[in-house]
Amino acid sequence: MSEGRRARPQPTPETQHFWDGTRAGELRLQRCNACRKVYFPPRPFCPACAARDVSVFAASGKGRLYSYVIHHRPVPGFTPPYAIAVVELEEGPRMMTNITDCPQTPEAFELDMPVEVAFEKLDDEITLPLFRPARETTTRLAASLTAREEQVLRTRYGR
Repeated sequence: MSEGRRARPQPTPETQHFWDGTRAGELRLQRCNACRKVYFPPRPFCPACAARDVSVFAASGKGRLYSYVIHHRPVPGFTPPYAIAVVELEEGPRMMTNITDCPQTPEAFELDMPVEVAFEKLDDEITLPLFRPARETTTRLAASLTAREEQVLRTRYGR
């Protein structure tokens, strides 16, 4: 993290279940009981059919990298470079997040690569759902690096 604090989300009655879930180590989504659509972000009605009969469930926490950009400018709470990403969850919805636990370089990211949720506790109330390459991706990436590339990454990122 850089100087300054990261912006802190403000839970609302409509999003409280989501933040309670992240604090408990679960990624909670909503499903419409009328049309069965799974959606994010949280809201009290289905965005597909407008039904208010919705339920909350614990998602798998797995997904695929849909899109990303590596940001290089300083922002309070972040040390550049860092990835801003859109992850398509296994259950269908897409979610904006950050990718962690890997070098923040284009070589470390591959569109459609498997990712998994990793929770970062900001304080006693807010825990953020971030994503990291799934273990299988990390193993594949490491195997594809030349010895020189691996040494550069270890030196730069302490891995």
